Amino acid sequence: MSKSVNIFIDGASRGNPGPSGIGIVFCDDQDKVVKKLFKFIGNATNNVAEYSALIYAMQEALIDKYEDVKVKSDSELLTKQLTGEYKVKNDNLRPYYDMFQHIVKGFNKIEVISIAREGNLVADKLANKAIDSRFDSSLKTE
Repeated sequence: MSKSVNIFIDGASRGNPGPSGIGIVFCDDQDKVVKKLFKFIGNATNNVAEYSALIYAMQEALIDKYEDVKVKSDSELLTKQLTGEYKVKNDNLRPYYDMFQHIVKGFNKIEVISIAREGNLVADKLANKAIDSRFDSSLKTE
């Protein structure tokens, strides 16, 4: 049986652009939290923060040797770009999109799922916690 995980991601920016953070929550198949991560990423737009959360989440999933990943995000732009419904028109987002297209090759299966904001409160809280800790930009676990 392959090792699977649900990953909730969120990026937050105070100002757009402004101080930004990411929040990532790894859950098992029963939606029990197995890991929470957050990081201050400096000044960025909200969309860059969302994509940064995605890339860090994917890297962490590779490190933890997950094979099947469900990425859950409340960012309509990110989820629709990753599923091909929207084109990536913003040059600042293109490198993140390209990184994602490369990193997915390390997994058996990846699903990107759009969820309601209310279903992403833990990742949102972590992203804001990262902004509050803005003088420390290391990836933190909670």
